[in-house]
Amino acid sequence: MNGAGMMDEFPPMVRNQTLISFEKIYHHYGRISSVEDVSFQIQNGEIVSLLGPSGCGKTTMLRLAAGFETPSSGMITKNNIQISSPDNIVLPEHRNMGIVFQSYALFPHMTVEQNVSFGIKPAQYKDAELKDRVADILNELDVLEYANYYPHELSGGQQQRVAVARAIAPSPDLILFDEPYSGLDSRLRERVRDRMLHILKSEKIAALIVTHDAEEAMFMSDKIVVLNEGQVMQQGRPIDLYCRPENAFVAEFFGEVNQIPATGTGSGKVTSIFGTLEAPHIAKDQQAVIILRYEGINVHTQSETAVKGEVMSTHLLGRYTLVHVEIRKPEQNIDLHLHARLPGLNFLHTGQEVFIEIDQSQTFIYPASR
Repeated sequence: MNGAGMMDEFPPMVRNQTLISFEKIYHHYGRISSVEDVSFQIQNGEIVSLLGPSGCGKTTMLRLAAGFETPSSGMITKNNIQISSPDNIVLPEHRNMGIVFQSYALFPHMTVEQNVSFGIKPAQYKDAELKDRVADILNELDVLEYANYYPHELSGGQQQRVAVARAIAPSPDLILFDEPYSGLDSRLRERVRDRMLHILKSEKIAALIVTHDAEEAMFMSDKIVVLNEGQVMQQGRPIDLYCRPENAFVAEFFGEVNQIPATGTGSGKVTSIFGTLEAPHIAKDQQAVIILRYEGINVHTQSETAVKGEVMSTHLLGRYTLVHVEIRKPEQNIDLHLHARLPGLNFLHTGQEVFIEIDQSQTFIYPASR
């Protein structure tokens, strides 16, 4: 449930023609189920991320899209034509899809230029046009100067960009990315994904990205599909998932959170140490948990109404300070350790008395797990 400060409506999602559709997909490795009843669509030019923890079925879905795996049941269609079902598989090379592997999988005996031009069909371009096409793509990804280098002469970030260039060069309908930035340091990751997003949008190429990084998914995606244990937990635009998570799993996946106990009052509300909050789906006396993001806690040095606490420690982390605060009320059997993310530098110190308020727009309430 969203707090009182949340917007009631978001701008509508722009719809386009459906490029690829996954319909009630199930997949098993022997007796082990890897994907269960997964359905979603990718529109032309849309960037979709499959987000979730290790082993949730993300890579299986990518392999199903590529044609490397066969669904146990369900169907995948592309431009309304069936390309995968238990009885029929269109070969990967006939799907007009590019793929960027974690390992980049560049041909070691070919130069950068040769790697990028490899996937382009001779009929697509004349010789001069082909050379121009390859040069344009390499220039867009800032690796044109390495056109005559071999993969082993490049850094990991340069190899990654060449792999992206090779996937983009044939102008496929869809590119599949398997954890594309996992081998890059944080600064290089930001630069590469920014360039990749720009070129995907300028080329109007759709993408399906596998990632376990929520921030990466939010930056890159028009739509995110959150998976857990092979099932879709929620799908929608980044703003929908971040501001309106449908369950605790999704809320927790989009940032570090505090968990605060609460109890249903029977009047569409819960009561907690932070007072009464709206929660129409929680029954009277039902135990609930308040999910509160770190940035949803405000810490003040003076207040007449906020909950009193004590600073346990502070950690300056560049753009923000992480503050550990404790709320103790032995008479109410309350002992809470909370984390607050405050912008910039602050001058709180260990042992200082503070007053804590919560931002209800970043507060979500669900039934407590049993």
